[in-house]
Parts: sequence; structure tokens; C-alpha cells
Amino acid sequence: MVPYMRQWFNRHFTKEKYETYLKELDALHPGAIEFRIAETPIFVDKAFTEKMLSTCERIIDTIVSPEFKLLTNRAIPADIKVPDENSYSDFIAFDFGICENEHGQLEPQLIEMQGFPTLFAYQVDDDEITTRVFNIPDTYTTYLNGYSKASYIKLLKDIIIADCQPENVILLEILPHQQKTRIDFYCTEQHLGIPIVCLTELVKEGRRLFYWRDGKKIEVKRIYNRIIFDDLQQQPAGIQEKGKIMFEEMDVEWVPHPNWFYRISKYTMPLIKHPNIPETRFLNTIETIPADLENYVLKPLFSFAGQGVVIDVTEDDIKQVKDPENWILQRKVKYADVIETPDVPAKAEIRLFYFWKQGEPRPVAAQNLARLSKGKMIGVRYNKDKEWVGGSLVYFEK
Repeated sequence: MVPYMRQWFNRHFTKEKYETYLKELDALHPGAIEFRIAETPIFVDKAFTEKMLSTCERIIDTIVSPEFKLLTNRAIPADIKVPDENSYSDFIAFDFGICENEHGQLEPQLIEMQGFPTLFAYQVDDDEITTRVFNIPDTYTTYLNGYSKASYIKLLKDIIIADCQPENVILLEILPHQQKTRIDFYCTEQHLGIPIVCLTELVKEGRRLFYWRDGKKIEVKRIYNRIIFDDLQQQPAGIQEKGKIMFEEMDVEWVPHPNWFYRISKYTMPLIKHPNIPETRFLNTIETIPADLENYVLKPLFSFAGQGVVIDVTEDDIKQVKDPENWILQRKVKYADVIETPDVPAKAEIRLFYFWKQGEPRPVAAQNLARLSKGKMIGVRYNKDKEWVGGSLVYFEK
């Protein structure tokens, strides 16, 4: 996206550098990376960065409004509403596609948002290794709003650990050591000093929650939550039964509270009108099916990782939906073939990380990740046997 930087990177790229890059990433926690790592970062200029940030600020205006919780009450499925919800989401991630408008110009288009964590800690290490191996110039940075590695990690600690002892704060996940994103769990444990705990390890006594380590019973005061309920509902009966603990009254603080995964999500998109947000409507509010369905995508509200998305929508697809209130119809965006690679250009999505400290009026942008694709959608299943695709990160022009 910065032509001279793309040319510079591609000219100096070698397979040997890429192999070194992969080896150094793997050395962080051997065998923990199961997703493909792209050969290149993305270089983004100030103007495009500002377009993304201004769109996020417009969305945040809605999120911080007094009526937002009322507007999103139906977003949370009744059977998985967790008690003791707080008043804000500690984390928000905004996904933008790098798209092409009708005039052939590049513009960000919001694809999705989530009030939920992502690879916050891993990106710290990815940045350091990428910068060193590929000699990224210091006129570019992965951080936003003046953050650096030190201040970013401090921000994570301030939000996740707060005034607790690290041993009383847990990263909670289902079978964490089997998850494809476990590299981030290990990096979190390393940078923040908090333990990784499986849902099955929790013990509840009255309103208090505990886990065991080295023969010692330790109280849980804060939960850095990484559990997605869609994943929980696909687990064996024993794990689902254990998961019921999450819906009980407990003397713990959630970071973020699970309900925010639903409040700040695809559900939020129909509430906001903006040039960089594709037209999105709840399916149950559509009286007449658009004649140009080829220009729309059908998405379930309550799913993750692209599951259930219908790209080539037909009238039959819409008529077969039994719960239209839980689906959205969204106008398609045109991803730009923007990243020049040795064979065909790649498309890209950028995820901006926003963090909301207790007492602050608004969340702030601090870091990012990116994903490159040459398939129909962003994701592993659409990019098998391709190169210059996969997980990456953005370097913003300072």
C-alpha cells in the first residue's frame, strides 16, 4: 500500500530470510504455531491509517452512548447470558478489509468487530522478530498512539491484572494447549506472568473460584476470558457440564465480560451508518429481497471464524433461514488485489486492537495484526497450498 516500501521489501526478500523468520517465531514456544505465517508484513500510509481510526471512533461514539446496552440487549442469546456484567468492554478488535471503491481507490471497509481479545501478546514478539529479520526501517511501527513495547505491555498488565497478584489472574480457555491460537496464550503467560487455566480445572466453593497449581489451591480474582461459547457448545458433554460454572454468581471480575462478545459484534453493524461500513441489515427487517443478491453476503450473528457465512447468496438461502432475527444481510465489498507477491497479488485484512482502561471515557488504539489471502475469503480453508498468505502484521507510517 506504500508502493516504494512494497518494492523495497520484495526486492530484498529471500527464502532464507523467511526461513529464519519462521525459525525464530517457532523458537518462542516450539510447536505452538499452527497457522500459516505470511512472508510479508503490510506497509500502510498515514492517510489510510487515519481513515481506519476515524471509522473506529465513529463506532466508538455509538458504543459509549448511554443507550448502547439497551440497543444490544437482544444480542446476547438468553441461554448464555453471564451474570455480573460490567459497563464496558476492556478490549475491542475492528477488522477492516483493504478494498477498492467504484472509482478504483483504496479504502478500508469494516468487515467485523468483536468485544473480545485476540493475539495481543504474540504480536509483540512477531513485531520484534519481523523488524530484526527483515530490517524494517524505524520510520514504520506496528504500534499506534505512541505506544512502544514497554508501554503496550504495561497497558495490558494494567487492564488484565489491575491491582491483583498475577497468580490470582488466569487466562481461561477450553483445552488451551490444543487451541490453534495457543502461541498467544504462552506469550501472554511470558509477558504478563499469569497462568493459563483450562475450564475443566476450575473449582467453585460458594461464590469463590479456585484452581490448583503444584499442590496449592489458588483463588481466582480476575479472569482474562478467551472462551468463545460457540466453541464450548461443540465440546463433549462433560466439558459442557463444567462450563455451566460460567453462568453462576461468583466473586470474580471478567476481563472482558463474556456478554461483550455479543454486544460488540456483527450485531452492532446495522446500528451504524458510515461510508466505511458496508450496508448491513438484520434479515428479519428486510421486507423485499434485493434483486441483486450477488452483491450481498449472508452471515449468522452468533458464529466465529467465518462459519456459516454464505458468499453466493440465493433467494432459497434466505427462505431456508429459520431464525432471520439471528442473521444479517450485508453488502459485499470488493477486496483489492493490493499486496504484490511473486505470483499473484494478495488481498488483506487489518485488525486494530483497542484497549479500554477502567475509568477512561473511551478505548484507545494500540496495536494490530493482519491476514493475507488469495482465496475467496480470508482464512486457512480458502488458502491451502498458497504462498504469501496467512498471519501477518501492519507497519504504520510514522
